[in-house]
Amino acid sequence: MTEQPLLEARDVTKYFGNVIALHGISTAVRAGEVTCVLGDNGAGKSTLIKTLSGVHRPDKGEYLVDGEPARFASPRDALDRGIATVYQDLAMIPLMSVWRNFFLGSEPTRGWGPFRRFDVVAAKQTCRESLLAMGIDIRDPDQPVGTLSGGERQSVAIARAVHFGARVLILDEPTSALGVKQAGMVLRYIVQARDRGLGVVFITHNPHHAYPVGDRFLVLNRGRSLGDFGKGEISREELTRMMAGGAELEQLSHELERGADSEVAAVGRDLGDTAQQLGSGSVPMD
Repeated sequence: MTEQPLLEARDVTKYFGNVIALHGISTAVRAGEVTCVLGDNGAGKSTLIKTLSGVHRPDKGEYLVDGEPARFASPRDALDRGIATVYQDLAMIPLMSVWRNFFLGSEPTRGWGPFRRFDVVAAKQTCRESLLAMGIDIRDPDQPVGTLSGGERQSVAIARAVHFGARVLILDEPTSALGVKQAGMVLRYIVQARDRGLGVVFITHNPHHAYPVGDRFLVLNRGRSLGDFGKGEISREELTRMMAGGAELEQLSHELERGADSEVAAVGRDLGDTAQQLGSGSVPMD
């Protein structure tokens, strides 16, 4: 692809003392695409998104925004360049209303000098219009955010980032604690953000959530890249196998089957069957 990436990481490496959190990671995020970053716990996903969002500076490699090298001193610098991150905790106050959370830290005002005050009417109207533009119909913007479902809270956070001019939307495990229906709702909003021309970085450990909406897939394992694939370059089954560690499961199954305990051996055989199914791509995806 010749289109200029909004974000690009080239051989990015990050150390924490003697710990190599990231090593030689390269990927690109383009407008109107969803880049999925997949990996198990400890794979380096959180370190990568904190590097992209200005929390950490890479120790080696290049980080480019709109094709130019960028060094952010803080997440505010990244936000000023249109890079918004929605973390798992969503940075919301449960007892505050939807519209108050929507403008938290960026409240619209009217008046001048000592007579300047929060423009409540404009805030409520803008909040409702921005949510509706994303296809989100909140019952009552005055209701506390804590009364919303997990998927609805995620949708409010996404709409807030889009409203404040995000060109790149980084989502940190937005579906990890949600049920099937709520996860589907969030995936729909991810597609809507992509269709509006945003570059989306979708962090997840679930390939079944990533594959339907993703355009590119970066797979991490212990801070290293297992590959950066376009959707036409990898199947759902192959992505699942890379995530599940089919070879590791097979090795573990052999070790368990050599055990004296019959129940442990049975577990080992089950793991072996799972590893073979992953290798043949015959594991049901639903």
